[in-house]
Amino acid sequence: MSESSSHTPAPTLLVGVDFGLPHFDADLQELGLLAESGGLKPVARLTCKRKAPDPALFVGSGKADEIKALALMHGAVEVLFDQALSPAQQRNLERPIGLPVNDRTLLILEIFAQRARSHEGRLQGDLARQQYLSARLVRRWSHLERQSGGIGLRGGPGETQIELDRRMINDSIKRIKERLVKVKKQRNPQRRQRERRDTFNISLVGYTNAGKSTLFNALVKARAYAADQLFATLDTTTRQLYLGEAGRSVSLSDTVGFIRDLPHGLVEAFQATLQEATEADLLLHVVDAANHDFPEQMAEVQKVLAEIGADKVPQLLVFNKLDALPPERAPLLMHDQYELDGVAVPRVFLSAQAGTGLDLLRTTLSDIVKAALPPSAPDFEDPRDLTREYPMDLT
Repeated sequence: MSESSSHTPAPTLLVGVDFGLPHFDADLQELGLLAESGGLKPVARLTCKRKAPDPALFVGSGKADEIKALALMHGAVEVLFDQALSPAQQRNLERPIGLPVNDRTLLILEIFAQRARSHEGRLQGDLARQQYLSARLVRRWSHLERQSGGIGLRGGPGETQIELDRRMINDSIKRIKERLVKVKKQRNPQRRQRERRDTFNISLVGYTNAGKSTLFNALVKARAYAADQLFATLDTTTRQLYLGEAGRSVSLSDTVGFIRDLPHGLVEAFQATLQEATEADLLLHVVDAANHDFPEQMAEVQKVLAEIGADKVPQLLVFNKLDALPPERAPLLMHDQYELDGVAVPRVFLSAQAGTGLDLLRTTLSDIVKAALPPSAPDFEDPRDLTREYPMDLT
């Protein structure tokens, strides 16, 4: 990303290429929201169609010239592609365009680097970013391909600077992975403690900006950060939720939101954080019901859940943003079933922002918990104590 992105938003040209795949975002709406979340300012958009990516320039030489002209016309200082580019394609595009060229993958990684607050979140984001950049040393440091080894110098005899840089970044990746293993071990006693207490574990999952954190705050009266932007929440927060009808408390975790084309390295890097979802007894799959593309967003969430091994965990669908639905799309029933991957899954409609339907959700959760757990002694915790937090930030 441009240096200016951390201060004044950098004017950016957005580019998307339609290869005939389903659900192409012709308006580049999501990329625009991502860009704004990352501190960029979209000033123009350009889309085109191709049968396949050009191996060298991704879009071809003619379209590269068009991108350059459009960027100059609108004063863009950076070009952002909606698809992932190879290191060679980025390097080859920057030559004729004369501006930094980045892709959706790097943008998502940069947002994670900016937003992560916990020790574990920062480690995971740094790991994914380092893994991405390690393949792009040639593009960013092509001027360092001279020989730098020799007597009295860093590196072995004949070792080029780029080889030295690659070795250093690989060492850094190894150290981060070792630290993440330690963090993961530290989290296990917390989970065992919750298991000993016979706690029912619920994780909120869903497409980014579906309203997970708003729902989390509404349920447990917390102050987790929530905003109308992509990736507002990156660090898992776990609180106790008292369900009066079930006569017990459950553990509720708010996790990172998913998104289309989530970098695979990021999924791997956030495995420890997303483990909250894999070990949950129930997933609250929050859906932005007001978004016309919600079926595609749900499919992306299911894909990531399968990648992290959480696709077999029972789900309760929460169709959020009921207040934003037009009258013709209003549900006939507030509680019904929805077919997900060929299976009928229970669904409730609500508005976390307005508070509509929250009582129905609590009742539904109580029924699920009572059916899943054997009768227990009364929960002697104060039902009003809804904000006790498990220490998830391992600084």
